This record gives sequence, structure tokens and C-alpha cells, in this order.
Amino acid sequence: MKKILIGGVLVFFLIGISCKKPNEKNNINIYDAKKHWVDSVYSSLSTKEKVGQLFMVATYSNRGKKHTDSIQKLIKTNGIGGLIFFQGGPVRQAKLTNIYQSLSKVPLLIGIDGEWGLNMRLDSTPRFPYNMTLGAIKNDSLIYKIGSQIGKQCKRLGIHINFAPVVDINTNPKNPIIGVRSFGEDKENVANKAIAFTQGMQSEGVMACAKHFPGHGDTSQDSHKTLPTVSFNKQRIDSVELYPFKKLFEKHIAGVMVAHLNVPSLEPTEGVPSSLSYTIVTDILKEQLNYKGLIFTDALNMKGAANYKEPGDIDLAAFKAGNDVLLFTENAPKAISKIVEAYNNQDITEERLAYSVKKILRAKYDANLHQFKPIDIVNLKEDLNNSSNILLNEEVFSNAITALKNSNRILPIKENEKENIAYIKLGNGTYKTFLTELKTGIKVHDLTGLSEEKLLQELKKYDKVIIGYHRSNSRLTKAISKKDQAIIEAIAQDKKVVLNVFSSQYALKNLTLKNIEGVIVSFENSEIAQKISAQIILGKKQVVGKLPASINNAYPVNFGI
Repeated sequence: MKKILIGGVLVFFLIGISCKKPNEKNNINIYDAKKHWVDSVYSSLSTKEKVGQLFMVATYSNRGKKHTDSIQKLIKTNGIGGLIFFQGGPVRQAKLTNIYQSLSKVPLLIGIDGEWGLNMRLDSTPRFPYNMTLGAIKNDSLIYKIGSQIGKQCKRLGIHINFAPVVDINTNPKNPIIGVRSFGEDKENVANKAIAFTQGMQSEGVMACAKHFPGHGDTSQDSHKTLPTVSFNKQRIDSVELYPFKKLFEKHIAGVMVAHLNVPSLEPTEGVPSSLSYTIVTDILKEQLNYKGLIFTDALNMKGAANYKEPGDIDLAAFKAGNDVLLFTENAPKAISKIVEAYNNQDITEERLAYSVKKILRAKYDANLHQFKPIDIVNLKEDLNNSSNILLNEEVFSNAITALKNSNRILPIKENEKENIAYIKLGNGTYKTFLTELKTGIKVHDLTGLSEEKLLQELKKYDKVIIGYHRSNSRLTKAISKKDQAIIEAIAQDKKVVLNVFSSQYALKNLTLKNIEGVIVSFENSEIAQKISAQIILGKKQVVGKLPASINNAYPVNFGI
């Protein structure tokens, strides 16, 4: 009923402003309408409800009644401002979103981590390539298309903000948490790709959020488990880590997420996570960089923050540091009470509270939540999973797959009656699509599964060997196993070898490439990546990708090209 009353006030107001003189600019009318809605909603809220707007609580569509009841209670009792959905399915999520929205006095801001699309969190949804794959593409208009497609799908599912793109510069190949989530190690390439992705997604009316400020790319620890340290000086951080953030701020990205990092050169107090640092969030992000969009904490249940203070105290510290939205709190009622208590004790001013809450309400207005409509469930899965996703993925891999070596023009491989060609699959991933596509152009014999001794004996009959390294989880950045390295290097001693890696380039970091004539990095082990890679080997497609990050000091970017 209260939501209906707010809508009624808006209708009355809009009728009034529609009577203004025709020569008054539309943008002034829009500004006035937004300000009126924001101010009227804000004034209708109690202090507790205002504080509740600061929170986006984690929720799932694959959990039972106990979980959904707890979320409904948080909405009705604590007036939380938004939800970030994690695992589940699209139809289940849509139905729950409609229920939750119907219970909320102020429409909820709905978010998701969809770095490579909805499939990062939801089953039965399209999956797009990792950022590292996109980083290999020279044509940034393709990145815009990916952002746009993900934006359309988020919008169809009632999602207003996607916590993407990751703009961390992965200058540390041993980074355990960023890795292929990064566009690469070159700051300009990262910035350009992030801008294209952001503009594509925001063109569909879905907010983007750059993460993880001030830069999580050169860490050797996972902030989900501990507090990683970034030991660079201010000048280095400003020129490298902050570079893509500054470029995105110029392009008006809607949100930024602050990481849980120990950055001694920026935060003078030892052990204070960046997400709880007034110096980093307010002095640097808001004042020095003049960022005006929404500022989100990274998930406050992560050990990088959770180990610093108790639930509730963490949230209060994060708000006092300058964050607008407190993400994935461990205890929303306790945290809300702590901030209300600080407000009542004048430890938090009305001006400070209004600043963030009104910013959140303005974002909700921009997401058309002042005219909220329930999600249409009819044909939802069909709309999300149309054929355009396959075509876009094919276009992406055709432009991303990279040739690291092509000695003596071993590629492409053409049908030759005098040559015997063998294929060997290594790794724990599937490979049938790759082999099937190869067989459309050449006669190739699959020797997969033979013991090492028998394999080396059998290979004496063959002139060329195609080795596919297929990793089931392409997110892993660890090197090819020592056993598989030994097999590859032993074969390359005597045979002409083309090695196709269906994983990130980091898989090659300990491998000796000297005796291998052809090396292709396909980045991922999807069926589409396998199909396109085989077509490249056969010469049906040109290879045009550019390696987005070094393998190691021995093999820098674009070695052998």
C-alpha cells in the first residue's frame, strides 16, 4: 500500500510538470521528477528504514523455505535496500524476485555477479567467455556486443546492477583469485576492454560496477580467505592499478566495488582493509578521483574484512569509511542497529546518511524502479537462451584464439596422403568436438589413452602429432602437470608437434616450447572453442588473437609471432 501511495504522489507530480510551458527542456523535467521521487521516498522512511537502504543481502534461488522466509523477514522488518542473487535458476529467481519486490516498501535493487554472464551464478543460462579470453581480441566492438548481450539478459531477469567488469590488471601470474577474470596485464588493454563492456551493458539500462578498487591484480593471496597485501608505492598504484578505474570514471560507470586489501602506501593504519579505510574510500576514491557513482563494499563475509571486526562493527566501519552500499553482510539486523545507534548518538550525521541513501534512491529511479513492473515469467528461459548467444560466442573465439608459435609454417595442416597424423588428448577435459572437427579436413588417428611407453612406440609410425591439452576447469591458472609436460617434450624431440592449449596461457608457464613447431592458445575448453580451434589448424579460419598476458619471464606477450 505504501509503495502504491508513493507511485500516486509521483503521478500527481508528473501531471503537474507536464503542464509546464512547452519550451522548457525535457531534461529539466526529468531531473525535477527524479528529485521529487527521491526526496518524497526519503522523507517517508524512518531512520531504521533509511539505514536499511544501505544493505544488499545475499540470497539464493536454490535454497528452501527457511532461507526464503528469512529474506522476506529482512525485507518486511528491516527494510533492506537490495538483494544480490547467487546460485539457482532463472525462473526460480524471477519468481522470488517478484515475491520479494511485492513485500518491499521501496523497490529493491537487484544485483548479480555476472562477469561472464548469468551462467556465472545460474543454471540454464548462457555463458560467455572469461575476461582473459576477451582480452585477446583486438576489436573492442566485440566486447561492447558481449556487454550489451549480458545487459539484455540481466534486464530480462529483473537485474539492475551486474557486478562487472573486473578491471584488475593481472600482473601477477600466481594470483589465486583474479587470473582469467582479468582482461590481462596491460593497463590500456584492460581499460579499453572494460570501457567497451561497460558501455555495452549500460546501453541496455543495466548498471555496471568496476572491481576491485584500488586493484587486486598483483596479489598472491585470496581475499575470500585472508587479507592480501599490495606492497607497491603510491606512484605505482596511481599509474597502473588505478588507471582503468580512472578511465571508467570518465565514462560514467555507475558503480565501483572496493576490495578487501592491505595497502600500506595508501592506508597508514596497519591491517585496515581498503574497504574499511576512510583514506582509500573517501579521501582517494571520492575526493581525489572525484567519483560520484555508487560505492559498494566487496562481500563483507569475506575473511579479508570479516577477520578485522565483528559482524555489525564491520558494516558500521565500512559506512563510516564512505561506502554507500554494504554488500553481503553477515548479520543485517545487527548491522542496521549498529548504524542506527551511531546515528542517534550523532556519530553519523543526517547529511552523511542522506548522501548515500539518496544516491541509492537516484540509482533506483534510473533503473525505472519508480515504475516497477513484475518480471514476466512466460518464455523467460527461451528468451535468455536464443541462438544469438551461440553466434556471438563463435565470433568471439574466432577473434580471440591466438597462435603463439608457427615455426616452419606447420600451420595450417592440409590433407596429405603421404603424411600420417596422430592426435593425443592430455588433461582432464572433453575433446570430442575438437577431434570431430579436425577429421572434416584431415585424416587423424586418435591415440589417446595409451600408456606412455606404448604411445611413444606407436608414434614412430607418424609424421606429425597434434596434442590437445584440455582442462575441464578453464579458470585454473596452474601449469600443465609435470607428467604431461614430460610427455609433450618427449614427443617434440622426435616429431613435428602442434600443441593446442584449451586453457589460459598460464598453463604453459613451465613448458619448454623450443622443439614444438606450433602452439595455439584457445583459452577455454568449450565446444565452440574446440570447433574454432580445429578450423584454425585446418586453415578454414585465420588466427588473429593477441596474447593478453605473459606466460612467464621466458615467454612474454606474443612470443614467437
